Amino acid sequence: MTFPGGRWIEYWDPENETFWKETGERTARRNLFFSVLSEHIGFSVWTLWSVLVLFMGPEYGLSPADKFLLTSVVTLVGAVVRVPYTFAVAVFGGRNWTVVSAGLLLVPTVAAFAVMEPGTSFSTFLLVGLLAGIGGGNFASSMTNINAFFPLRSKGWALGLNAGGGNIGVPVIQLAALAIIGASGGPRVLLGVYIPLILVAAVLAACFMDNLASVKNDTGAAKDAAREAHTWIMALLYIGTFGSFIGYSFAFGQVLQTQFGRTPLQAAYLTFVGPLLGSLIRPLGGRLADRYGGARITLWNFVAMAAATAVLVAASMAKSLGLFTAVFVVLFVLSGLGNGSTFKMIPGIFQNKALGRGLTGEAAVAYGRRLSGASMGLIGAVGALGGVAINLAFRQSFLSSGSGTGAFVAFLAFYAVCFAVTWAVYLRRPAPQVPEGTAGQAEPKPQLNYAEV
Repeated sequence: MTFPGGRWIEYWDPENETFWKETGERTARRNLFFSVLSEHIGFSVWTLWSVLVLFMGPEYGLSPADKFLLTSVVTLVGAVVRVPYTFAVAVFGGRNWTVVSAGLLLVPTVAAFAVMEPGTSFSTFLLVGLLAGIGGGNFASSMTNINAFFPLRSKGWALGLNAGGGNIGVPVIQLAALAIIGASGGPRVLLGVYIPLILVAAVLAACFMDNLASVKNDTGAAKDAAREAHTWIMALLYIGTFGSFIGYSFAFGQVLQTQFGRTPLQAAYLTFVGPLLGSLIRPLGGRLADRYGGARITLWNFVAMAAATAVLVAASMAKSLGLFTAVFVVLFVLSGLGNGSTFKMIPGIFQNKALGRGLTGEAAVAYGRRLSGASMGLIGAVGALGGVAINLAFRQSFLSSGSGTGAFVAFLAFYAVCFAVTWAVYLRRPAPQVPEGTAGQAEPKPQLNYAEV
């Protein structure tokens, strides 16, 4: 069986160790590399406006509340488009959609280049910001695609590397902005750098990536994943980890400017550090989850995030810039670690569900791979909405009190909820179930154990 429109692989069995060693691993790593490149630039375009607002001084006529609303809109669109981007892999093929999605990044980048000047209306900036949101969709299609390439034993590392390489697009564009601001350049210089990079990413994906025929035309998997309670439970946890990462990435520079009076250049010197470290540590979160279990790493990570947020509340109230900045960077690192561990949980959860349904061998692997790949897009979409909530919370907090302290208190409460859910659903050991009417006559039926996922 063949399909039109690009390079297709008809047989793919990464769980077969012989196949994996002889051909599978090499092919999977090649696709991973070019997937990371495209996703990386997608993240840069998505978070473009977190950087552009630093260029927008009083001459643009925008208040801090306007800027938080602008970045909230960009984050919202990035979250919503993750759902169709997940379906697109099954409809068009992973390689084909990577080429298309990379090329689409030209639209918001060229549009921003055209309007980025004083005198442009706020409504125009909002419209162009909406376009930039499509960069957030690349994550969903990339993770769904790469999940299909790797065996279960390596998914934590592979997905962590794929997502971490994408996430690092956030600090890279912030570093580029720092260099341009420092050289007295304008925002159009930054945009002009990214336009040819987008073209390069699309061409390289076309030349070196592959489609998997086994993923073709399985759009029903997303519907099945949406019916699973675990999809929405993991989406809640991902709001706590990735929602924090992307929300703080958009808001950090604005908080420094609004609450601590930093100039654009001073803010740019600080804003890239947290996203950079959070991106780099994401593969480690996946690796630790491979070894110790994603649920355990995620649980204690939420404890640490809550503790760091409590310190942030104290630093915000004390107006201590040094402590505030240091602990905010720690919170970025923890969000990156949690990103890796939560996404490692997803394939393991659906593999356990397959075993619970009585499936074994290749049937269990196929079931788990199918639903985990589909659920990742939905989980990624809902998780990204956490970034919207964070920017809206900051906006309201600054409107109400002129400080971000109230927002941090709300975030602390949410991390406590995430801790409780992780423990109750994935780590609490339930009592064995005995079928009704057979007490004392049959062996108890144990519950599925998710502690190792």
